[in-house]
Order: sequence, then structure tokens, then C-alpha cells
Amino acid sequence: MQYIYNANLEPDPDGGFLVTFPDVPSAISHGEDRADAIASGREALGLALRGLINDEQALPQPAARGAHMAGIAVDPGTALKLAVIEAFLASGISKSELARRLGKNETEARRILDPDHPTKLSQIEAALAAMGREIVVSIRDAA
Repeated sequence: MQYIYNANLEPDPDGGFLVTFPDVPSAISHGEDRADAIASGREALGLALRGLINDEQALPQPAARGAHMAGIAVDPGTALKLAVIEAFLASGISKSELARRLGKNETEARRILDPDHPTKLSQIEAALAAMGREIVVSIRDAA
């Protein structure tokens, strides 16, 4: 999954730009200029998606990008956390089973699955591998 969502960047009558995400209505932000708006939008998007996961809601699928929209990706750390949590939910295994597959105790597995707990890349990579997934890195031009 690519965690890139379409954003509307509209001039704000009070100055700067307003950023909204049609697929993630709770992600709303503002920036003084386009670059600041995109950076603020990225942060708002990450917070909103982590909030959905915390509330045990499915993440929305990004819709096709319109001509007037900008594709904004969440930060890499958030994308990896979301990916491991989505893989876990799709796997149908328990946290105890994930811990067993990782050779760790259940508390450590719970931390890996906590969207607000920082997790090392090696642990996320191991958790994804334990569920038959792998990380593939892609680089693109900035929005």
C-alpha cells in the first residue's frame, strides 16, 4: 500500500493555503505558502490516519488524483507503522501469535502494533516478514 492521498490546496482568504483531503475528512491543515501547506498537510494526514487505526477503523483507499489535486504522502515512519498494523489486521493472527513468530514477548508485539509508539525499522521489517510482507522503497519527486 502506498500511503499517498489526494489533497486540495486552496488559497485561504485570510492568507496562505488551506489543505483538505477528500478521502480523509478529519485531515485539515493550513500553511503560509505551498511548501508549508504540504508539510502541514503531511503531518495532519499522518495524525488522522493514526487516529483511524487507533479507533479500529479501516483506512480509506486513496482515490484517483484529480488535475487540481496534489498527492501528499505520510511520513515514512507513519507509513511503516500503518503498513504493519494493516498487515496484522489482515492476517487474522493474535498478538500472541505475532509475538511467537517474532520470538518476543506479547508486550513487545503490542508496542510494534501501537501507532503512536516509536518502533525501529528492523522490528517493523521483522513483523512484516512474519506476516508474509516486505518493505519496498520508492522515491518520487516532491509534491
